[in-house]
Amino acid sequence: MSLVELDDLDRRILDLLGEDARLSNRSIARRLGLVEGTIRARIKRLQQRRLLRFTAITDNRQHGRPTLAFIGIRNDTGRTRELAATIAEIDEVRSVIITLGRFNLLAVGLFPTLESLIELANNRILVLPGVTQVETSVVVKSIKYNERMAKIGFSVDTGAPVDADADAELDSDDDEDEDQSED
Repeated sequence: MSLVELDDLDRRILDLLGEDARLSNRSIARRLGLVEGTIRARIKRLQQRRLLRFTAITDNRQHGRPTLAFIGIRNDTGRTRELAATIAEIDEVRSVIITLGRFNLLAVGLFPTLESLIELANNRILVLPGVTQVETSVVVKSIKYNERMAKIGFSVDTGAPVDADADAELDSDDDEDEDQSED
């Protein structure tokens, strides 16, 4: 996997947007002593490379009192990427991570009830070909959560940053790029 190179300007733009994603391109340019067109072009390039996506971060409490759970998954050798892709298609699963250590995969999800978590773990994941063990951990209290880590994932095949939802958005948003640049 080749890492995407970010220069100092990319990092400074990302830092500012990480603090307030509603900043206009003009405002960012003013803060960095650059012209708005440079910022707009950099942001567009970061979006095209799947390194930046604008999205609303919602509070999980809007869904009532969901159960946040981690599902550790062990699987047969050689099945990890295939299983990761399959599990990533499950609606309740918000994130799938390939790991080193006790589990091959870690899935993270929000569940309306403990019963729905158990059903998913036992009847939808454990039964997948190649899965040898499933272990759930339920979050009882979150001490720190950095929402800046949300939404952008990496391809199980290539390791490159991807976001399935962003493909259609980027194609349809080309004409709207100027909207984000207004004050």
